[in-house]
Amino acid sequence: MIARHWRALARSNEAQNYVDHLRADTFPALKKIPGFVDASILRRTVSGGVEFLVATRWASMEAIETFAGSDPERAVVPANVVAMMIEYDQRVKHYQVVD
Repeated sequence: MIARHWRALARSNEAQNYVDHLRADTFPALKKIPGFVDASILRRTVSGGVEFLVATRWASMEAIETFAGSDPERAVVPANVVAMMIEYDQRVKHYQVVD
């Protein structure tokens, strides 16, 4: 199993909108991809905004490529999400799940 991690800093007034977007749009779309396992939203308030770490788990890199394309480390960030963010990772990190 592979964990895919992406970090971003949202404007404080956009933080809940981002969570709503994940729940209403992103996660339902991911659930339709064979090999998607689950997702978590981690958040913390920091100076200047709200930091998010979105962690998804996948059965394989092939499943991730179905979502991300031929460059699986490229972050998939829709334009409406970009507008909510102060900064965000352009590249994601993948980890092999041990336990």
